[in-house]
Amino acid sequence: MKADVAVLGAGIVGVSVALHLQARGRSVVLFDRRGAGEETSYGNAGLIERASVTPYAFPRELSSMIRYSLNRSAEAHYHVSFLPKVAPWLAQYWWHSSPSRLALASKAMLPLIERSVVEHEALMAEAGIEPLLRKTGWIKAFRSERHFAHGVEEARKLDSYGIRFDVLDQGALLAREPHLKDVIIGGIHWLDPATVPDPGAVAKGYAELFVKRGGRFVHGDARTLSQDGGAWTLKGEDGPLEVRETVLALGPWADDVFRPLGYRIPLAVKRGYHMHYRAAGNAVLNHPVLDTDGGFVLAPMSRGIRLTTGAEFADRDAPPTPVQIERTEPAAREIFPLGARVDPEPWMGRRPCLPDMRPVIGPAARHPGLWFAFGHNHHGFTLGPVTGRLLAEMMTGERPFTDPKPYRADRF
Repeated sequence: MKADVAVLGAGIVGVSVALHLQARGRSVVLFDRRGAGEETSYGNAGLIERASVTPYAFPRELSSMIRYSLNRSAEAHYHVSFLPKVAPWLAQYWWHSSPSRLALASKAMLPLIERSVVEHEALMAEAGIEPLLRKTGWIKAFRSERHFAHGVEEARKLDSYGIRFDVLDQGALLAREPHLKDVIIGGIHWLDPATVPDPGAVAKGYAELFVKRGGRFVHGDARTLSQDGGAWTLKGEDGPLEVRETVLALGPWADDVFRPLGYRIPLAVKRGYHMHYRAAGNAVLNHPVLDTDGGFVLAPMSRGIRLTTGAEFADRDAPPTPVQIERTEPAAREIFPLGARVDPEPWMGRRPCLPDMRPVIGPAARHPGLWFAFGHNHHGFTLGPVTGRLLAEMMTGERPFTDPKPYRADRF
């Protein structure tokens, strides 16, 4: 089997890259060990986060660092045995999270964030899955007046970016979310982001469009990638595959391929969990709600109310330890009437992250025909389509819609 390009990884980033290359006339094979959208792209809160102008930084307040170090926080959990391995990466993350460097990261990410919703809209229209898109934003909720006031102060700093939001006192918040309990005293409704009730279904919808347009989906192990002369070869379930170019869009598994090729990109993984619940009685949740004080998100999904956790620092392939679900479920029941669990056990996903809080998008330095698209730092679902567009423009010689230098692989 031969093609112009093999895209390794059928998560939201990979399927988006495949679609954009296909639209520009390339014959493309989508290559994955599983189906589309069945790994990291399945388990997020379903946000297309147009309002996240500032990346998720390492906390620098002493109180936060002490709280996290005690390993009792709902927002972050770590395996003690993993700390020596991840400590150098955490040190880089902390360094890049200084105010000046965080400002640089925000500036670098802004062109991608600004186009996150419109690029999803375009692909959803082509795939015929527009009903999955909800342009109703999400709500940041607060339990204390002090945290509420601080949250409003931070939100005001985004006025220069034109980000729209409503500040809601308790009465206004309950008008939008009548079944939230009065432990929540106010909130900020971010209006520009969009949401979906099933992010995995979005990735599958994009993959189905890719196949409908003549693309091929091949199952196989991406670690079989090798270069023979000017071609790249892979071993698929139905035989060998030969392509001129390869896109590495494997998210948290990208280092399984780039490290044997000699690249030392500091990719780390933040694990996370979710659990679905029935709503008790006639309760309805209209928007995803972040409980700022509780450190979790409740999101209305097709399968039920999805409780998503913060970050867990552990070896990528270590057995699941969903202690954050156990910690946050009682807190979630304090703010919304959750019923019984729907899932037999918590789902675990892996978020691919880089310490400077921006992805790698662009060519590999030492291997012509090898391209990278991974490391989106909590925003893979948000940035999948816009990443696909940018990389396809680079690969086909078009003028990129934004300068790709901030995402180059050789910056490390």
